[in-house]
Amino acid sequence: MLPFAEYPLRPASFAATLGATVVIAPHPDDEALGCGGLLALLHQAGHRTAAVLVSDGSMSHPNSEAFSSEARSAVREAEFRHALTILGADAAEPLLLRLPDSCVPDTADAPGFAAAVEQLREYLMHQHAATVLVPWRRDPHPDHRATALLVQAALEGMPQPPRRLEYVVWAWERAAPEDLPTVADAVGGFRIDIEDVVVQKQQAIATHQSQVAPGVFADDPDGFLLSAEMLAHFAAPYEVYFEAVTSGNQL
Repeated sequence: MLPFAEYPLRPASFAATLGATVVIAPHPDDEALGCGGLLALLHQAGHRTAAVLVSDGSMSHPNSEAFSSEARSAVREAEFRHALTILGADAAEPLLLRLPDSCVPDTADAPGFAAAVEQLREYLMHQHAATVLVPWRRDPHPDHRATALLVQAALEGMPQPPRRLEYVVWAWERAAPEDLPTVADAVGGFRIDIEDVVVQKQQAIATHQSQVAPGVFADDPDGFLLSAEMLAHFAAPYEVYFEAVTSGNQL
């Protein structure tokens, strides 16, 4: 059993404490699934929210012949911008890293890693980010873990790094015990009440039409679609986050 439902619940007003925020999404739809509610609350609180899309999103339906890899990426980027608009985030100027879907670099010597880190760092500084939303470091998807490593490297090079909240996506569906936080991680888990914006979050998820039935890339029937069981996790009136425990934020 996952422990998420037992985590302490923070009120929606918690969003007002976060300031200017940047969400880092490994794929188009992770921004809505993992933290769509918080993004909507940030908008309500008057905080500017910007976004980074790490991968090109082209591999959900790799066998489509009607849609080239570039066309699939374009569809998914458009869905990403639409979701951001619904959630009140800046859809005009997201940072699109366009790293290869399913092969986001995860080591310092991997092709594209250093350049992505530098772009991330510059973007966060340009946005004057007070908070960054990033996938949980052991969320059970390689691109999610790689994204966490890219962000960690970017933050290490900043004189005043933003606050980091880690959100969960695939941990809901397939987390093994070792994927969950340990004492060594020195993080605390908590929930944020998103009941007042959960409908808005559902609308943002639904804009990712290529990822929910019946889909868009119909000539690849073996491609990926979010299952009803997976989507049910993101209809909850709360979202789950982890944050490093320090003397100033005992969770």
